[in-house]
Amino acid sequence: MSNNIANKVVIIAGASSGIGEATTRRLAQDGAKLVIGARREDRLKALAESLPGADISYQVADVTKPEDMENLAKLAMDKYGRIDAIYNNAGIMPTANLSEVHRDEWKAMLDINIMGVLNGIAAVLPVMRAQKDGLIISTDSVAGHVVYPGSAVYCGTKFAVRAIMEGLRQEERENNIRSTIISPGLVNTELYTTISDKEFGESLRDAAQIPGIGLNPEDIANAVAYVIGTPSTVAVSEMLIRPTNQIV
Repeated sequence: MSNNIANKVVIIAGASSGIGEATTRRLAQDGAKLVIGARREDRLKALAESLPGADISYQVADVTKPEDMENLAKLAMDKYGRIDAIYNNAGIMPTANLSEVHRDEWKAMLDINIMGVLNGIAAVLPVMRAQKDGLIISTDSVAGHVVYPGSAVYCGTKFAVRAIMEGLRQEERENNIRSTIISPGLVNTELYTTISDKEFGESLRDAAQIPGIGLNPEDIANAVAYVIGTPSTVAVSEMLIRPTNQIV
C-alpha cells in the first residue's frame, strides 16, 4: 500500500469500465477513499462489490449534467469532508471525415469530452480553493497533441482539454491546485464501441489487444496513481503514454 495515496479522497468519473475501472482497482489497492461515478449503475455496483475491502462509494453520474458532477462532489464531502483529487475520465471517440457531417457525433463529443471535463472541474473547484489544495486530472489523448484524418473533431476536443487544463493550472497555482492531463495512445478499452463505423471500430479493438500496439488500462491506472502519489509541491502537467510501436 502506498503511503502517498492511502486515505486520499479521490473522485473518478467514467469509472465503470476500461481506464476508469482499472484506476478504481489500483487506487483501492493503495488505500484511497473512492467516490466513483458513471452512467451504468449495474457496472458501478459490480465494481464496488468486487472490492470488499475498499472504502468506496458510487453514484450514477452523467458528466454532461453539471448537477450529477456536483452530487459526486457532495457525496465525497458528506462522507469524508474533503476532496484530494478528481479524475475526469469519461470520453467518446466517433471517427469520420468532416465531409460526412455527423453533427450529432460532433455535439456528443463536445458535450462529453469538453463539457464533461469542465463540469468536473466546476464541481470540485470551490472545495479545493477553500482547502488551498487539490489535484484535477483529465484523460486527454495523443490526439490532443497531433491531428490525423478522420478525427478532426475528436482531436479538437482533446486539444481543447489540453488548453483548459493548462489554463486551470495557471489560474489556480497560487491556491495550490494542480492539473494533470494523461494522454494515452491506443488502449484496450470499450472506447471503440463509440465509433459508428463498426468495421473500423473492431479493427481498432483487435489492434489494441496486441502488446506494443495497444496499452492495457492498467498501464494508464499506474500513471494516474503516480500523479496522485506525488507531493503537493510537484505539478505533473502532462503525461504522454504511447504503446512502444505506435507511430504518431
